[in-house]
Amino acid sequence: MDTQPLDDRELSLASKLEALLFVASGSTSVAQLATAIGITTQEVERGLTELQDHYLESQDGHGIRIQRHHGRLQLVSAPEAASLIERFLGLEASSRLSRAALEALAIVAYEEPATRPQIDAIRGVNSDGVLKSLLGKGLIQEVGRADSPGRPILYSVTSEFLQFFGLSSLADLPPLTATSEELEQKIA
Repeated sequence: MDTQPLDDRELSLASKLEALLFVASGSTSVAQLATAIGITTQEVERGLTELQDHYLESQDGHGIRIQRHHGRLQLVSAPEAASLIERFLGLEASSRLSRAALEALAIVAYEEPATRPQIDAIRGVNSDGVLKSLLGKGLIQEVGRADSPGRPILYSVTSEFLQFFGLSSLADLPPLTATSEELEQKIA
């Protein structure tokens, strides 16, 4: 029988990071993790890569993932477990987004930070109502003001956006395909 106190047992770096992310009340930074463990941020990044690889490469699969957003990270449930978690917690099925909301959300995600005039110009219609709805759902947030005439509000997506779409980071977004104008130029 092992009589060594639990505090004195050496955990792997990945295990230490997993424990800290588990008890964090929200998202945290790599620097905060490095300070807590007493190592460099580069060592933390190596440990996070090892931990994420463990979650993704296991044959049995895991119910959690590491989500990165705006330089912060947190543990989140795996997207594959969404319906099980909703049923367990007694939540309604995820609400559907309108086509207009999806258009505006895609623009913000790919262009962030984006202003309402930019979103309106790309969509070709006023986006006030759609942006209010997305703000209300917590999928986008105001992150400042642009240094252009009128100083329009800048919007970016939130970590809730990543959770809603089952993404670990914005890098997981599919690449943009050619626009209709680019396709027309290729055909001509």
